[in-house]
Amino acid sequence: MASIKDVAAEAGVSVATVSRVLNDHPSVSEDARTRVLAAVEALGYRPNAVARSLRTDQTRTLGLVISDVMNPYFTELARSVEEEARALGYSVIIGNADERPDLQDHHVRTLLDRRIDGLLVSPTDGGSPLMLDAARGGTPMVFVDRWIPGVDVPVVRSDGRGAVRDLVAHLHALGHRRLAIIAGPAATTTGRERVEAFREALQAHGLELPDAYTGQGDFQAESGRRVTEGFLDLPEPPEVVFAADNLMALGALDAVRARGLRIPRDIALAAFDDIPWFVHTDPPITAVAQSTGELGRAAVRALVDRIEGRPPQSVTLPARLVVRRSCGEQPASPEPAPAQNRSQS
Repeated sequence: MASIKDVAAEAGVSVATVSRVLNDHPSVSEDARTRVLAAVEALGYRPNAVARSLRTDQTRTLGLVISDVMNPYFTELARSVEEEARALGYSVIIGNADERPDLQDHHVRTLLDRRIDGLLVSPTDGGSPLMLDAARGGTPMVFVDRWIPGVDVPVVRSDGRGAVRDLVAHLHALGHRRLAIIAGPAATTTGRERVEAFREALQAHGLELPDAYTGQGDFQAESGRRVTEGFLDLPEPPEVVFAADNLMALGALDAVRARGLRIPRDIALAAFDDIPWFVHTDPPITAVAQSTGELGRAAVRALVDRIEGRPPQSVTLPARLVVRRSCGEQPASPEPAPAQNRSQS
């Protein structure tokens, strides 16, 4: 493997000149810069990132702690974060909290020990002293998707209230009146916000949300299955189950099918967090869609602004309703066949 001394010898300059070129120092002639870069390319030289970080106090590395890597929403979010960070010259180390505060803190502590330049977090709850200390202690940080109220950290998230209102109006127009929700964890901002939005939307149509129609889930498929089984056992089951995330919707779907019931003939299903496989279920699932890729990209840009001394901005993107056929919607009418010309005899 080529060393910096090999590059200097190849370019006919000093090691100090090579170092200045690699660190984009202005006090280097264009001729020397050209020769050094040509030598770097010819020798395949790669600078030692660890040594560079000791000199510059930067590692060009971001940490990302996501709530559940098995959730397709967070998988897509992580991918967009990695792509945007790479485009801006940063690498990303990912930690999976698996919806557990103790694992979240483990990853945050490990990432801070590795001297990352900044941290993106989707908090599993708002009560972690380590998270609060890191946020208040000057660590460049951005909350993505979820946030901790009262902590002065930029937040990049979706606002699903409008889309939930649209969903409830859509369900009401279809004739549904008994609507239930599988809620996410009350310790998360998204868990609380989606229940509140659902209840407010029902009230706007003169409908109530009885306790029996509110089931506590944990953003995992098993909780969606368990809560839906409870709904189906009620003397008067709901007409619609709204799952507050995609994995709980999958669990709800399994519970309905296990009873030999069909969607939407026997019970309707809708979900928050649209994902690609919803179009492949039978029937395709009506869902609230977030701009997941743009959320990830915006979060990285906000964090890099904070790291590089520019004022970071919080970003809120609207969600939207995607209507399919899991709530009793009629399939779209096929296009009429083109008229055929017939010759007259």
